[in-house]
Amino acid sequence: MKKLIISLTVVLVSIVMAVAIVWNGEIRTISSIHQVGNDPYLYECDYSAPYDLDAVVESGIDENAKLVAFVISKLSRGLYNPKPKSDEKSPFACTSFQARNSETGGWIFGRNYDYFKNPSLVLHSHPKNGYASLSTVDLSHLGYNLDKLPNSLARKALCLASVYAPMDGINERGLCISIMALPKQAAYQNTGKNVVGTSIYMRLILDRCATVEEAIALTESLDIRHDQKAGSGYHYFIADAEGHAVVVEFDLKDGWKTLLVSKPEDAEYMHVTNHLLSPKYFTTEPNPEYGNPNSHSWERYAKVAEYIENHSGAITMDEAQECLSDVHWKDLVWPNGTIEDTQWSNVYDQNKLTLRLRDWYDYDTTVDFAL
Repeated sequence: MKKLIISLTVVLVSIVMAVAIVWNGEIRTISSIHQVGNDPYLYECDYSAPYDLDAVVESGIDENAKLVAFVISKLSRGLYNPKPKSDEKSPFACTSFQARNSETGGWIFGRNYDYFKNPSLVLHSHPKNGYASLSTVDLSHLGYNLDKLPNSLARKALCLASVYAPMDGINERGLCISIMALPKQAAYQNTGKNVVGTSIYMRLILDRCATVEEAIALTESLDIRHDQKAGSGYHYFIADAEGHAVVVEFDLKDGWKTLLVSKPEDAEYMHVTNHLLSPKYFTTEPNPEYGNPNSHSWERYAKVAEYIENHSGAITMDEAQECLSDVHWKDLVWPNGTIEDTQWSNVYDQNKLTLRLRDWYDYDTTVDFAL
């Protein structure tokens, strides 16, 4: 009996050690997930699990649901193969800008993520072959909601896919990226290059690009496709720590060719909301073919410009947050009855590599994070 107990103990210890070795990064990642302060819907994670962007790119996945299923299967070493669950919510409406920091002379990147009241995750990532970054993740895209939160060991597992789902972020070189929706403009590039979906494109930019020039080169090496089932298209705002910025868009009337709108060299700021900025389609009046009038996109665009220009093109971190507050939503009712809020307002210091965040649950409180 004693020998049997010893043998069983050895087996159990061996199993535990094997699990600890194989899933060491995943275990440390899950263990790091914690609620931020008293906000029950804001979490923070230090991502330590290995992830292979090349494998995801080679898979050619361009649907959000398939991406989550693929990632979870890879991270579980094939032991768990979830069925993709489609997410077909209404398109979100957002605001983003880069402006000169009047206190340091550097650059500030501001961003409102207007969507729904969902739980959020601030993610620290330190890839072996890439730049460290700080990004914000909408956990609803990973299957969480206000009643299902990553507040237990079992519920934290899906957060392992969070590294593949940034909605905005900054990397260690001060490069920032954010995404804005364009209804009924789901790009589908098909030129024979590697295919990537929305969030993988953003993760590639954060991990592999230090400048806007590098981000443009990476963009031109890919075929970018938006989730056709979601029905919404997007454009992306990318800005680096030297003050260069570009909006990446797609030509809805010419095969979804990439369109680049760069910030003029002498401009002190650049901003973007939910309508096209490319000269081919830009209009100062609301036009549902080129943007989202229901989200007050043109109104927000003008309001941000007015605020920054009233400050001579240079603002403080506090003023950046005030600017975002002026155009944030609380219980915005869409024509179909959907109610939208600003899920978070983020202000990134592109030189100090910090983030100041406010979210819908307690919009009067600012939480600070550092890369």
